[in-house]
Amino acid sequence: MALPGRAMASFRLALIQLQVSSIKSDNVTRACNLIREAAKQGAQIVSLPECFNSPYGTNYFPEYAEKIPGESTQKLSEVAKECSIYLIGGSIPEEDAGKLYNTCAVFGPDGTLLVKHRKIHLFDIDVPGKITFQESKTLSPGDSFSTFDTPYCRVGLGICYDMRFAELAQIYAQRGCQLLVYPGAFNLTTGPAHWELLQRGRAVDNQVYVATASPARDDKASYIAWGHSTIVNPWGEVLAKAGTEEMILYSDIDLKKLAEIRQQIPILRQKRLDLYAVEPKKP
Repeated sequence: MALPGRAMASFRLALIQLQVSSIKSDNVTRACNLIREAAKQGAQIVSLPECFNSPYGTNYFPEYAEKIPGESTQKLSEVAKECSIYLIGGSIPEEDAGKLYNTCAVFGPDGTLLVKHRKIHLFDIDVPGKITFQESKTLSPGDSFSTFDTPYCRVGLGICYDMRFAELAQIYAQRGCQLLVYPGAFNLTTGPAHWELLQRGRAVDNQVYVATASPARDDKASYIAWGHSTIVNPWGEVLAKAGTEEMILYSDIDLKKLAEIRQQIPILRQKRLDLYAVEPKKP
């Protein structure tokens, strides 16, 4: 048991690298079974991947979109309560007031919806001869920061492309987050180039743990996810990394180690706020 007013010094994190099919109900059922398995193995915080209930693509988002709360998130709420875990629900296409969002819903151990993160930075890229994608064709961007508290630490949320924006991670670190979780589906162009690099960069710059939950790779899909869900510590070391197939990735997160790193290299106290600042424009 934690002492009153003191966070627990370590916890087990699990990332579910789900093989996503075109059948929504199957995706949700299999996700819930893997969540149960992760909880059995002692995971206290569990994350699903980006777009876990739907294939990833602008043509799929309108067809698979749901309200939150809705059918998929109701199942996540139930399984979080059943397993008594914090559940980061990857993301799903969300419909609200005629707009579509790429949204991550987080549930507490009592099944309560703790926070809803709508992807802030939409994935609009064009790498000639390799990949062109425009989320903004169908999706609208979110416009709020998303953190939630656990008995272990405060957690900050981003979705996939959000990870490229260092300012978001810096604001989360300023707000006391010690773990950043990015459900994400990089691809076969950006994955090998930047997936691990970005996670290690965010981790070292902010002296936080960074975790990314990717869908498993499906070579027949119209958008092929990179896979390789990863957990990085504040020293920039990769603690655990998945392959490309469906699996559950585990790591024990040691917050004493984070405190030691921040003491040894105290960059967060040494910032020259008289010269520069990253500051939020919204709460």
